[in-house]
Amino acid sequence: MAAAKKALQIRLPPLPSIKDVIRLYKLRALRELSQNFLMEPRLLDKIVNAAGNIEKHVVCEVGPGPGGITRSIIQRAPRKVILIEKDPRFIPSLELLADACRHKVDVDIITGDILKTDIGNFIPEDVKTDWLDSPPPVNLIGNLPFSVSTILIVRWLEMISKQEGPWAFGRTRMTLTFQKEVAERMAARIQSRQRCRLSVMCQNWCTVKYKFDISGGAFLPKPDVDVGVVTLTPLKHPIIQQPFKMVEKVVRQIFSMRQKYSIRGAETLFPEDVREEMALRMYKMADMDPVTRPFQIANMEFARIINAYSEIIKQYPEFEHYDYRAQKVRPEATEVEEEV
Repeated sequence: MAAAKKALQIRLPPLPSIKDVIRLYKLRALRELSQNFLMEPRLLDKIVNAAGNIEKHVVCEVGPGPGGITRSIIQRAPRKVILIEKDPRFIPSLELLADACRHKVDVDIITGDILKTDIGNFIPEDVKTDWLDSPPPVNLIGNLPFSVSTILIVRWLEMISKQEGPWAFGRTRMTLTFQKEVAERMAARIQSRQRCRLSVMCQNWCTVKYKFDISGGAFLPKPDVDVGVVTLTPLKHPIIQQPFKMVEKVVRQIFSMRQKYSIRGAETLFPEDVREEMALRMYKMADMDPVTRPFQIANMEFARIINAYSEIIKQYPEFEHYDYRAQKVRPEATEVEEEV
């Protein structure tokens, strides 16, 4: 109840509805940018509520579009709102919103591509906390375009691993929308048919919580799929304590032959002439059963495999930059899992 009361602390002056804003500014969703507008206030509030209490927090919204989620964020009395919007068509509607809450909430509107924008440059230094402390009063919230969502979350995981960008300020939390299938993969546990590279990567650096679904019918235009809302809170210590690129490489190769024994994918970490010998050595060092399927491997077991791979690389440095994909003239589609 207390959180619900705090969510109503700021009242915006009368504003046109999001539907009217879209009509007023002659906005339309661009398919090439994977744009979909969510206009139902109840669902917009539900997304922001999933982030928890954001009163007096610094909130960065990725891809605010016409400003539906932005309104809900502002009503919860954050200290500062940073809006990163690639499409300049939405800037006038966001400026209208910023003007409406002037003297109540500080709003920065940044025109730019989130893949090329360092959010950390816009976060006040005084919110910084130690990595081992509770998360800082900083939140990332966004209704992400499907076209960049997986690329973006993998990039952010690497930044978390290095404590860079928004994570230079501590264990900054995220509340994000994804295509439902991607959201399910992020949260998938061992033995799940959705478990994949993305599951292991997300769960290695974050606590992942699948919050709820949103029907595709709630968006305009209606996408072909439903949407999942996910929260991610960085862990104090990753389960696999190896460099990001090494973790990503080993996990990717093991899942590249998802339906086969996991050692088959692991073999592709090594040149063909030593492939079988080195993979067996790695699995023996990790105390892993070679006939385990990739989706049956827990993160702690991946940690043992990757630690063993690291030891082999120290002994045989020439294997470190071996790239199985570069050796293949024509990828075998039947053996390669989707790049998530």
